Amino acid sequence: MRKAKIERDTSETKISVQVNLDGEGQNRIVTGFGFADHMLDLMAFWAGFDLNIKCSGDLHIDAHHSLEDIAICLGQALAEAWGDRKGINRVGCAKVPMDEALAEVIVDISGRPYLVYLGDGLLPPIISGQEKDLWREFFKTLAFNARINMHIIFHYGQNGHHLVESAFKALGLALKEGLSLGRKQVLSTKGSLD
Repeated sequence: MRKAKIERDTSETKISVQVNLDGEGQNRIVTGFGFADHMLDLMAFWAGFDLNIKCSGDLHIDAHHSLEDIAICLGQALAEAWGDRKGINRVGCAKVPMDEALAEVIVDISGRPYLVYLGDGLLPPIISGQEKDLWREFFKTLAFNARINMHIIFHYGQNGHHLVESAFKALGLALKEGLSLGRKQVLSTKGSLD
């Protein structure tokens, strides 16, 4: 079973993340920041994961610590759940429209973390009461803790909610494709992944 549970308890946040990569998109996400709940639910639903996240954080400051620490825990849970990655397709990509917006996400579940984040100049400075950089930091932290190469491209759009939503849906679909079991071996000419 490709499942994992990660917990984190600091002076800023207390977090529990459980993921089942072979679930049915059944999610219970409570971060204290409704927009984040919505985005994470979309990602997991489109990926086909079962995802449970519970976070109690210092939202009286802002959502930065909560979202960054959620990304740490979620990334670690994903990395643990997919294990040695034997048999996965490894690479996934998706473009998803949301009304006037279009985002594209490409992932390589390679063990070599990196984030490319293009087109974020389209995002308004504030989205759902938080600075737009919150999302770049979330994706960066997720990529590095999950140890995946992630490219996010905002092609066009005007509404911040729509742009971010299209990226989360595309991330879910890209992860679903990359984690699909369609091979017999580790997909690397080296014979192993970092």
